[in-house]
Amino acid sequence: MYMTDTYSIESYEKYFLDSQTEELVEMSSSNISTSSIHPDGASVVTNNPFDSCVMMENRGADSIEVDGVMRSKLEALERALLEDSDIEAEEEYDDSRCMEIDWADHDPIQNMLLLDDHDSPKEYSSSDSNVSSIRSTAKEIRKIYRTPKQLLYECATAISEGNDEEASSMINNLRQMVSIQGEPSQRIAAYMVEGLAARLAESGKSIYRALKCKEPPSSDRLAAMQILFEVCPCFKFGFIAANNAITEAVKDEMRIHIIDFDINQGSQYINLIQTLALRSCKPSHVRLTGIDDPESVQRSVGGLNIIGQRLEKLAEALGLSFEFRAVSSRASVVTSSMLSSRRGEALVVNFAFQLHHMPDESVSTVNERDQLLRLVKSLNPRIVTVVEQDVNTNTAPFLQRFVEAYNYYSAVFESLDVTLPRESQDRMNVERQCLARDIVNTVACEGEDRIERYEVAGKWRARMTMAGFTSSPMSANASDEIRKLVKVYCDRYKVKEEKGALHFGWEDKNLIVASAWR
Repeated sequence: MYMTDTYSIESYEKYFLDSQTEELVEMSSSNISTSSIHPDGASVVTNNPFDSCVMMENRGADSIEVDGVMRSKLEALERALLEDSDIEAEEEYDDSRCMEIDWADHDPIQNMLLLDDHDSPKEYSSSDSNVSSIRSTAKEIRKIYRTPKQLLYECATAISEGNDEEASSMINNLRQMVSIQGEPSQRIAAYMVEGLAARLAESGKSIYRALKCKEPPSSDRLAAMQILFEVCPCFKFGFIAANNAITEAVKDEMRIHIIDFDINQGSQYINLIQTLALRSCKPSHVRLTGIDDPESVQRSVGGLNIIGQRLEKLAEALGLSFEFRAVSSRASVVTSSMLSSRRGEALVVNFAFQLHHMPDESVSTVNERDQLLRLVKSLNPRIVTVVEQDVNTNTAPFLQRFVEAYNYYSAVFESLDVTLPRESQDRMNVERQCLARDIVNTVACEGEDRIERYEVAGKWRARMTMAGFTSSPMSANASDEIRKLVKVYCDRYKVKEEKGALHFGWEDKNLIVASAWR
């Protein structure tokens, strides 16, 4: 008697819900299968109107009369349901689309909606109160069975619509449902809800600064950011891809100068120094210039000096002539004279998870992002490598940005479960100090306060092209090497090549893109 219609949701919600479609149970007068009652009591279901006509010719008058009465009752029931639903159809759809449940899992409600064989349809069609009761009960059950994921979306929607009181109530409920020590879905929800709370309280900027990696690297312990780069293969493979592009570009050079506009923990250069030192024609000298934000937490405790000393000791042990130099400046105000280029050096510029921190035209007319790229172009480097997160949190409006961030970080949290035990303190530090701060900033902040402004691969390609660079595709050897390494970790990690860039992801979600430019 009931048919199921499938509707496509034309909103960002289709990327957020567990299913991209919903099932709405409705009556349809054009698709009702009527029961033809034979004199002997047998029931035959007929869908084809032509079959129905043939069968009716062979039935007696009593059978036809009973069939007509049954059809009238069904049509009356349909009108009652449709008239009731028309009044609140739009409101009901908006309220329920993020929390639709599978009726098959809830027998009491299913039994209320589907007519029992021994009940008369007239009993339901003659009473609007029964229909209203069914709808009210269904609505309440949908609210009770909302998952944290669904409630997060509703909360973000309430905030986007200015319903702060309703959002605050949802935040309180969510905090009772999540845990930073639970399943990946619980952990991502725990940090996303704090991002929403920070947005309501307008405290995102201060939280972002407070969560910035507080533990500088030391001789006996890695900082949280370095642990993230080591244990989350997608980040690590981004570094490896960039290093392969660099070594390929300078394979015949004896003097090499690498400029890194955000050296962070220096993780990338451990592998690069080893590769250059083991080269058959070892370079005579390698120089690394690291740009250091003077306001960073690590600078005040000598973090960058520790990084430089560690790299110098590694190079010395491998017999490679190596020099490290720190430039105390924000990347946005660096000038070519500060970079101390020398004649005879092959210049390499590395942007690893840095460019998305630069404000662009959507924030300021100055457009520091493109300004920095033009500066680098003027240096005439041999190669420029770019490693970035492959997701749009830059220009997307709040609600879409929230959904993009949820889907992106859900994949990251799931991948961490494969490489770090659930009870690992390192995992908690990585998620709290590295991922949580990015989530809070993405969700809670706007304008100049929003520092984490990721863009998709196509947008980075357009920016690099407009700045005067041409793509330098990754070599086949580099791609093959990385694919072999990916298989060692887990077959749920994926790597693909597209328009000269390498994309690294978890299952079907792209996380990191690495590219090289000349």
